[in-house]
Amino acid sequence: MSGIEWDEKTFSKFAYLGDPRIRGNFVAYTLTKANMKEDKYESTVVVEDIETGARRFVENASMPRISPDGKKLAFMRSNEEKKESEIWVADLGTLSAKKVLSAKNIRSIQWNDDSRRLLVVGFKRRDDEDFVFDDDVPAWFDSMGFFDGEKTAFWVLDTESEEIIEQFEKPRFSGGIWHGDSIVVNIPHREGSKPALFKLWDIYLWKDGEEEKLFERVSFEAVDSDGKAVLLRGKREKRFISEHDWLYLWDGEIKPVYEGPLDTWNAKLEDGKVYFTVPDAGRVNLYLWDGEAKPIIVGDHWIMGFDVHDGKVALLIETATRLRELYLYDGELRQVTDYNGPIFEKLKTFEPRHFRFKSKDLEIDGWYIKPELKEGEKAPVIVFVHGGPKGMYGHYFKYEMQLMASKGYYVVFVNPRGSDGYNEDFALRVLERTGLEDFQDIMNGIEEFFKLEPNADRERVGITGISYGGFMTNWAVTQSDLFKAGISENGISYWLTSHAFSDIGLWYDVEVIGPNPLENENYRKLSPLFYAKNVKAPILLIHSLEDYRCPLDQSLMFYNVLRDMGKEAYIAIFRRGPHGHSIRGKPKHRSKRYKLFIEFFERKLRKYEEGFDVEKILKGE
Repeated sequence: MSGIEWDEKTFSKFAYLGDPRIRGNFVAYTLTKANMKEDKYESTVVVEDIETGARRFVENASMPRISPDGKKLAFMRSNEEKKESEIWVADLGTLSAKKVLSAKNIRSIQWNDDSRRLLVVGFKRRDDEDFVFDDDVPAWFDSMGFFDGEKTAFWVLDTESEEIIEQFEKPRFSGGIWHGDSIVVNIPHREGSKPALFKLWDIYLWKDGEEEKLFERVSFEAVDSDGKAVLLRGKREKRFISEHDWLYLWDGEIKPVYEGPLDTWNAKLEDGKVYFTVPDAGRVNLYLWDGEAKPIIVGDHWIMGFDVHDGKVALLIETATRLRELYLYDGELRQVTDYNGPIFEKLKTFEPRHFRFKSKDLEIDGWYIKPELKEGEKAPVIVFVHGGPKGMYGHYFKYEMQLMASKGYYVVFVNPRGSDGYNEDFALRVLERTGLEDFQDIMNGIEEFFKLEPNADRERVGITGISYGGFMTNWAVTQSDLFKAGISENGISYWLTSHAFSDIGLWYDVEVIGPNPLENENYRKLSPLFYAKNVKAPILLIHSLEDYRCPLDQSLMFYNVLRDMGKEAYIAIFRRGPHGHSIRGKPKHRSKRYKLFIEFFERKLRKYEEGFDVEKILKGE
């Protein structure tokens, strides 16, 4: 293996690509590496000439944006000393750069068609050093912190004079895009005392201080423009946040483009054609609409981001055994980068095996990874549950799965009802029934897996997951004796406090669990906390203090109640990190989390040890 093996630090050897952009012969993207010694991530903007293969690098940079004329590169740079974000503009020919703006809080930048002006979207807060104040909900948001009276700020920046020539403010959660020389602004629609977040929008056209309302109380947002038409994502009106978004074009009238499941925000409009990614039963594929929608790049992979210019697509493709690399599509698909190839040549990876099974009234997709086994050897099993409920497992690289397979565990994962990548009926079946049929889908998937793999040890089964997966882990150890260990991360144990405490609880929990939380019995009936007496398996609860999506109370309550009942429970609280701390925490944070993850299952499913001495574990004893 030449000194490279799977462990808690292997992730730091990989290069992580993101945010691809293409214009002419230039492709730009962000390359991120973990610096374990200094405990930070280092991001570099890479500019590739796809004709010559030449590469140039801009250090300490992210968010690359190539100007429409292909001559300039705008990018962001963090000034840690001043705690500000800076926007720089470079000449693409020489990469000679100048700083054009410093601001405290910047979220996005976009070139105008004139290749001179930038639309900068950021935010402003009260920023009193002693306290925060709000009169709106939610008061905080995951990864954003306390809002403190936040307003969305829009600046039009002239990159030649380096001056802000226009500016205006809108309510929090607003966003905007260029549409010719106008700006299309999405504003959350208010229903009574609170905004109808994630479901209803008002859309305005803003130009030279004048604004015109285009749409009121609609469930779509403007996501792109080619100067002639605007690409809308959503629906005319949603009943549920969990419904699939669709795509429309608006050029004075609304025209449907695609009515089916869509992948996050990956949709681009160029010269009347729409490129977009579609989740499909564990895959994410690229589609093109030019009067009709058709797939153009399909495979056992996830397309993790793309950009398009003049019919050429720059995209990032990831598989179950390889991290994302840059590809170019111009009628044929070719790989451009291979940053991680040499590392993977020295690491054994494990290809998941797909299976389908009947669960109640549905056909469900499942996968499992088989470790290397000696003849007749039985191996323990770890069941992974994805987030959501509208998440999706499938053909993408999951570090913990490869890590545990390398250590001799079977890994099992399924897409229960409620998952993305299937029809809308499938997605909505979990509403107000979370933990019921979806849990049975997982259990039925495990039983089907045991039929396929007689070397899997039924007496040594663990379960783990994050967010909804953390909820399902909490639920599983209260509802079944199959599991002999659980690691629940940033999960839910009591839906009522989630409703009242989470950043999205006022909207999302009333959809997933049910309306009228103070009276609805679901908030107790579907909460693992009230079944704590049933727990027999040791459980490790991992949470981050700065998680405002599934706040710390969820794991801390469950831990306290379990310990009060004399159950074997442990809690690891990371002081920093939002809901996604498992992949966005600092490098040492992530390494310690992986170490806890490995060692808890090793001690409970292999060594049958009592207790969990974290000091010895982190010291490698």
